[in-house]
Amino acid sequence: MTAATWPFLFAFAVSLLLVPVARMLAVRFGAVAEPREDRWHKKPIALFGGVAIGLTLIAGLLVFRVVHEVSVLLACCGLMFAVGLADDLVSLKPSTKLVIEIALASVLIFSRYRLNWTSSLTLDMMLTYVWVVGMTNAFNLLDNMDGLCAGIALIVGGALLVSLMPAQFGTAAFFQARYLALLLGATAGFLVYNYHPASIFMGDSGSLLLGLSFATLTLSDSQAVSAKSNPLSIVAAPLLVLLIPILDTTLVTASRVLSGRAPSEGGRDHSSHRLVAIGLSERAAVALLWLLAAIGGGLGLAVDFFHPSWSGLVAALFFVAMVIFGVYLSRVHVYEEAEVEALDRSKLTPLVADFVYKRRIAEVVLDLFLITIAYYAAYRLRFEGKDFSQNFTSFYRSLPILLASQMLAFFAVGIYQGVWRYFGLMDTIVVAKGVVLGTAVSLLGILFVLRFDGYSRTVFGIYAVLLAIVLAASRASFRLIGEFLYRSRKSASRVVIYGAGDGGSLVVSELTKTHFGGFKILGFVDDDARKQRMRVQGYPVLGGYGSLVSLVESGVVDSVVISARIIEVDRLRDLESLCGNHGVSLSRLHVGLESIIVGHEEAPTVDASARRRKNAS
Repeated sequence: MTAATWPFLFAFAVSLLLVPVARMLAVRFGAVAEPREDRWHKKPIALFGGVAIGLTLIAGLLVFRVVHEVSVLLACCGLMFAVGLADDLVSLKPSTKLVIEIALASVLIFSRYRLNWTSSLTLDMMLTYVWVVGMTNAFNLLDNMDGLCAGIALIVGGALLVSLMPAQFGTAAFFQARYLALLLGATAGFLVYNYHPASIFMGDSGSLLLGLSFATLTLSDSQAVSAKSNPLSIVAAPLLVLLIPILDTTLVTASRVLSGRAPSEGGRDHSSHRLVAIGLSERAAVALLWLLAAIGGGLGLAVDFFHPSWSGLVAALFFVAMVIFGVYLSRVHVYEEAEVEALDRSKLTPLVADFVYKRRIAEVVLDLFLITIAYYAAYRLRFEGKDFSQNFTSFYRSLPILLASQMLAFFAVGIYQGVWRYFGLMDTIVVAKGVVLGTAVSLLGILFVLRFDGYSRTVFGIYAVLLAIVLAASRASFRLIGEFLYRSRKSASRVVIYGAGDGGSLVVSELTKTHFGGFKILGFVDDDARKQRMRVQGYPVLGGYGSLVSLVESGVVDSVVISARIIEVDRLRDLESLCGNHGVSLSRLHVGLESIIVGHEEAPTVDASARRRKNAS
């Protein structure tokens, strides 16, 4: 670790000293980010954080004598830093930056930096172009909230540094590790001043430097690739380590294209902005993305260093979970209605506009993936070590039969008629029916086609259980994610529900599905002593009426909702007086049936709403 420890500490100390100087110079020369509609901050912020990072990196490379050994990497990243600094000062066109990024990628490819993901040199070259340009811009797009880009860079860089550390002294990997340690130390020093509330931004000079550095350090030559015994790590490890920047870039690009906006156009539509729109605080949103990046980095290292049998399986499930998380975030409204209506819909091609309504295609593709994972995991659990290798042919030959049988069963029972947002108990039963039917049909198919020779009935039992779990989890994911984010909100109106019965459950359902209407449920109060210390839909029963009085008087409650169908008049008056004296709003759930005239007949309609009285202090 000495190859990285001292460079990191040196860069961290120098950066701590240089960042305040860069901030002072930025303010003096007017290099500040002014507040705009498409930016998150509300006051001018200095922009020279990237300058401090770049100067610290150069100083460290000179002190530790690494300049010559990383000359190509340093030259390309230095030019990218200069382009970013020019963009901070005079605002370059996106096309200009793109051309320069492609030119720098060409230099790297000419210098034998490649992904080496495929045996086709031409295809691998094109993939390298996409990787370098995409990852450079990914970190540029990720610089949209205090501490986000720098924190993700430290996590990503830490994972990459661990993968480089086994290198011997004097090798290319050794000097790359020193370069990376210096870059991480400089970024850590900057993060001290960039954490919310930030007093300085890194600007494009810093984000583009980080992006190109990480993109280049994940490239390799053919000798380094051939030395790896795990082919999966060649592709999966860098994808997992950099999954959060990739996810954010994909989400932003797809949402802007599908809404008729230019991908290079600024906006508050990043994953971090969507998390804040749901109700998370800025720090909580950044911390959640840091956590997900850390999980991805850990899995990337696991795939790189351990046998891919289980690490690859867990990584695949995490990747699916992140895709679902991205789809969930894409549904969050981040633009004003007037802005949405002003879009030029003629820019949308018929193919793109039609694809928006073809979500079932994505469900089918997801299920094919989950079926394969469940079947593979069942074989892994049943046969370990050499036994799995001996039975892999059976798995491979029967997989097409299983996929066809299972998908037909899903269509037969109507799995694709459900709505994920409202997934419930009856939908779980439909999933179970589809799994059982598909497993039975696949057993008959294998028996008829392959004579069931060499197959284990235990495998199919394990498979059915695993598939039911992952399918139910995928369908319930929107509700689970929504509930987790709902309970994590800080800046919401705090609500206590009076009545922990059926009406209380209905209030919870209404408040949690009202498109993030700004409520945070603290729990229930109920006069029935038997319900106290219980939980209803995961929320605690806090006590009786006396507890409600204490909560209101202590100022921890913003709103009270009465869910009880019957309440004494005196108690209702006491509640009105209590809430009125303390500025707490009081609402009452109303559920009833009305009749409307249809032709010559009357048809019932349901009214389920909370009638609110706003009591001002």
